[in-house]
Amino acid sequence: MPKVSEAHLAARRRQILDAAATCFARDGFHRTSMQDIVHESGISAGLVYRYFAGKDDVIAAIVTEWHDRRQVFASGTVAERSAAYLDYLRSVGTPEAGPTLRLGVQIWAEAMRNPRIRDLSRRNVDDPRAAVAAALAGVPLAPGVDPDALARVLIAVYQGLALQTTWDETLDNEAYVSTVAAVLRAVVDPRPPAS
Repeated sequence: MPKVSEAHLAARRRQILDAAATCFARDGFHRTSMQDIVHESGISAGLVYRYFAGKDDVIAAIVTEWHDRRQVFASGTVAERSAAYLDYLRSVGTPEAGPTLRLGVQIWAEAMRNPRIRDLSRRNVDDPRAAVAAALAGVPLAPGVDPDALARVLIAVYQGLALQTTWDETLDNEAYVSTVAAVLRAVVDPRPPAS
């Protein structure tokens, strides 16, 4: 029997995860069965189960991938990180972000019930928070602004935007992002008013 390449295995895994994400975003975790994922993927049940023992493993893999993609905020200057953050907020307002945002909200809800998903989801908050707080530690901030607290606020701003975008199609993403940019300018390296 010929050996299957790593690229082929990775492509099959990706196919399963993409199908699962589609199902979860559409129907939620609890209404989606492994059979739904099998059907959506077009792959046999036996092959799906060769990659994942069950639905919780699929959910964990998706959450882990999200964490790995968010490492973009782990390096760069404060200005580069700020620009990347604002671009990230802008991406929330794109039409193609809808399924991903709905999936994210499902993950947050699942984290309240499932300790494994909660631990993985915490990495999606704790790691970027620590990286941003460390980057801000030597930066002049407005009086009374704590770097760790500011990092948490920035994460909450994203979470709030993601949640509001899922249920309010009238949300003005550019106005939201422009306002966040103004807040960042006022808090990070604030300039005294010209006299």
